[in-house]
Amino acid sequence: MTFTDYVFENSQDLEKTAIIHKKEVSYREIFKNINYVTILLKGKGYTKEDCVLIVSENSTFFIKTYFGVIKNGSVCVPINPATSEEDIKYIIEILKIKLVFVEERYKNKIENIVSREVQFYTEKDLEGLEYEGNLLEDNTIDIKKDIALIMFTSGSTAKPKGVMLTHYNLMYNTNSIIEYLNLTKKDRIEVVLPFYYCYGTSLINTHFRCGGSVVINNRFMFPQTVLEHINKYECTGFAGVPSTYQILLRMTEIKNYKFSSLRYITQAGGKLPEVFISELINILKGVDIYIMYGQTEATARLSYLPPSQIRNKLGSIGRGIPGTELMVLNKDGENVKVGEIGEVVAKGGNIMKGYFNDKEETEKVLKGELLYTGDLAAIDQDGYIYIVSREKNIIKSGGNRVSPKEIENVILQISEVVECAVIGISDDVLGEAIKAFVVLKDSNCNINSKYIIDYCRDRLPKYKTPKYVEFLKTLPKNSSGKVLLKVLKEKMNEIGEV
Repeated sequence: MTFTDYVFENSQDLEKTAIIHKKEVSYREIFKNINYVTILLKGKGYTKEDCVLIVSENSTFFIKTYFGVIKNGSVCVPINPATSEEDIKYIIEILKIKLVFVEERYKNKIENIVSREVQFYTEKDLEGLEYEGNLLEDNTIDIKKDIALIMFTSGSTAKPKGVMLTHYNLMYNTNSIIEYLNLTKKDRIEVVLPFYYCYGTSLINTHFRCGGSVVINNRFMFPQTVLEHINKYECTGFAGVPSTYQILLRMTEIKNYKFSSLRYITQAGGKLPEVFISELINILKGVDIYIMYGQTEATARLSYLPPSQIRNKLGSIGRGIPGTELMVLNKDGENVKVGEIGEVVAKGGNIMKGYFNDKEETEKVLKGELLYTGDLAAIDQDGYIYIVSREKNIIKSGGNRVSPKEIENVILQISEVVECAVIGISDDVLGEAIKAFVVLKDSNCNINSKYIIDYCRDRLPKYKTPKYVEFLKTLPKNSSGKVLLKVLKEKMNEIGEV
């Protein structure tokens, strides 16, 4: 049994609506499309040794190719269409990808990157094609060993890291989420989070498994549509990262809306400031609010704060989800005492197999059965966890994980720049905004903040472009010459810049 077989075990023949995106698509129809993708791959001899790339925004096309690749037993590799050409080329080369499912709008971009040996299939190529009947389950799959999904995330180097998730990882995390959110076939979720992001992927995994439905909204640049869609399609759920809720609270009429169908909302992808949580509590009376925490390396979810405790434990990420043990350990590997600070460590069937082709990075975070998250936290007398800071330097901006190294490397391409350091600073909308500290060869040259930002904007996706630039005479360093990022962050705290 593959993860796809598990997800559609009880729903593949239902005439019930599974997807609402431009039109309604039933479970029966989407499963026929999934089967066609699987037949296509089998006809080309693709096996569990092969990786298949998906480049698509949220759509029926993404869903049928995602589940179709996994049903074939092959490894599904979804990526952000805004990923840089350099990174896409890197991913295609290290995974030896020979087939790409790509939305028509992105086809030219991908074709210009790869060799002629790579085959492309767009939504137009798959339009109207269905497989009648049911394919037999693949019994050659070892759900605990075989990889179903590789999700790329920024690492401590400029190169993205491929998180390898098995069929079992996906099943395990999906079951846990369904259990604590009490999801049933009656649930319908409004989705604005991208499916190539583990949080977004978890939404389709869980709702299809329980026989619910998904409403796709790719128009978050017009946030008012989110509120309208929740009511129009009688959605019972909604999910967002901190910036999602901050935009809804600051740029829409949410305070004047009544949501008769809304049962719950979830928040993860970084820390939502307590002031915004309090606003949500006051506005969404009668709606369960789940504050959550997770990592791609844990398939998606690690903890949740029960809605009943949201006022008592404001600011907490809660405790481990069902079946997952979450600990806060000191440097000796012992549980910290109340009030002490340690690293968040997790154990469970949702923990990744490792990073693709990167033993060194894998061994840094996986020690035995334990995942060391790199996040520092404290724990209270009731066992609730409070994130204090991030040990890693990864920036979480608007729900995206950004490697500072990648941005620094781009800025350092400017000949007048001698040094550069990039950090994340507190931001009411993005959670963390990107700030670059730059040292110039000559302070009298014509390089200013706008020049740096424009230079980055031309070479990086929007979410990786610095929001702020500050020029320094020199970067603070220790005796060995290492840049002291902590000093730069403390500098921001002192002047209160956001």
